[in-house]
Amino acid sequence: MSLPQFYLFVHILFLCCLAVHCALAGSAFWILFAYLRRRSGGLAAEARLLAFPLPHDLPAVLIQLPTYNEGRLIARAAQAVAKLDWPVDKLHVQILDDSSDDSLMESEAAADGLRASGISAEVIARHHREGFKAGALAEGLRRSCEPFVVIFDADYMPAPDFLRLCMRPLLNDPRLAFVQARCDYLNADENAVTDAQQRVLDAHFAVEQAARSWSDQVLPFNGTCGIWRRAAIDAAGGWQGDTLAEDLDLSYRAQLVGWRAVFLSGVTVKGELPRSLPVWRQQQFRWTKGFAEAGRKLLWRVWRSPLRFGQKLGSTFHLGGGLLGPLFTLTLASGVIDLSVGYGPTWTSMLLLAASLLGGAIIGPAALMLAAQILVRGSTLAVEIPRLPRVLAFQLGNGLANLGAAVEAVFGRETAFERTPKHAEMSVQNCYAPRSGS
Repeated sequence: MSLPQFYLFVHILFLCCLAVHCALAGSAFWILFAYLRRRSGGLAAEARLLAFPLPHDLPAVLIQLPTYNEGRLIARAAQAVAKLDWPVDKLHVQILDDSSDDSLMESEAAADGLRASGISAEVIARHHREGFKAGALAEGLRRSCEPFVVIFDADYMPAPDFLRLCMRPLLNDPRLAFVQARCDYLNADENAVTDAQQRVLDAHFAVEQAARSWSDQVLPFNGTCGIWRRAAIDAAGGWQGDTLAEDLDLSYRAQLVGWRAVFLSGVTVKGELPRSLPVWRQQQFRWTKGFAEAGRKLLWRVWRSPLRFGQKLGSTFHLGGGLLGPLFTLTLASGVIDLSVGYGPTWTSMLLLAASLLGGAIIGPAALMLAAQILVRGSTLAVEIPRLPRVLAFQLGNGLANLGAAVEAVFGRETAFERTPKHAEMSVQNCYAPRSGS
């Protein structure tokens, strides 16, 4: 290849990378458009789902609480589970404890408390972490036979009516694989880091998930605050620990073989946000890498599946977001060569660059965050606009810091599942107290 041909190749590669960035940025605007367009009908349909009558003879439910070195958190989660409004003889609780510290004693005490309340409970302690969370969940399923499986991470506390609300759609639609409730937060007002996280995560949990569900797109499971139909887990091949995003992986595999899923935006479960920037970054590294691993594993299956073309395209943009690390690296390398010694700045490259940066890093995320805070939280532009620069700076900084996670995933480098440190300072009694800014 001659030098002019090389420069032409790099220029085309740079333009192609920028075009992909623009397409990924554009998916945020599609999410927002779908949310705004379908919000009224979606909320009405959700109200109908939650109005379905429950049968007189309620089914047995397995509640799984996966935990790893969580300490007192598991006791608080167990207290919340004990308050669920469901016949105690139809509940079985598994505390799946892979801990390497003294947390196992807390788990045993929590199980004793549940049994004292009349609820069947057991602690399943593995002496290894094979498959991490997916391995623990799978081990629990091997020891159970209940037709419905509820999953709560240890820092989440369901309200007493959680089961009575979320079981209604599952019991009235035999093709539903899972029902996902909306994750909410106990400590969003604690400091600037938790405040920023609430706004970043609300864009996903409150807007994106609702838009996907209402548009009949493939809906990802968030790993907690949801109920699975056991038959759907088995039909999809069960929990698999070959990615750090076992929740995303299983939810896609279930829907690729014909199952459906529903998101309930009006049913919330509160959990804790990481309190410091380093811990948040650690959590985001795991999420980013798991997302990229799932994309590498599932994208080809999406296009070979019987999904509709629109669902395949939406899934490609969704899973493709996990590959931003390698894409950014390729864009940066080709851009440096093209702009410095190749074709230099051209109208096409500059327009694509501006569109990808403004749309992907600023306008798209800002629009989703504003929609969540104003339409879901009931805030106002006057309150939210001044906070946006700080929140966007946190998000962009975290994203840049974790680009390597996606690169590691693409090249198959394995890392252990690292727990995100949380605390247990808020009791079950006041976890649903109103907080400012919501």
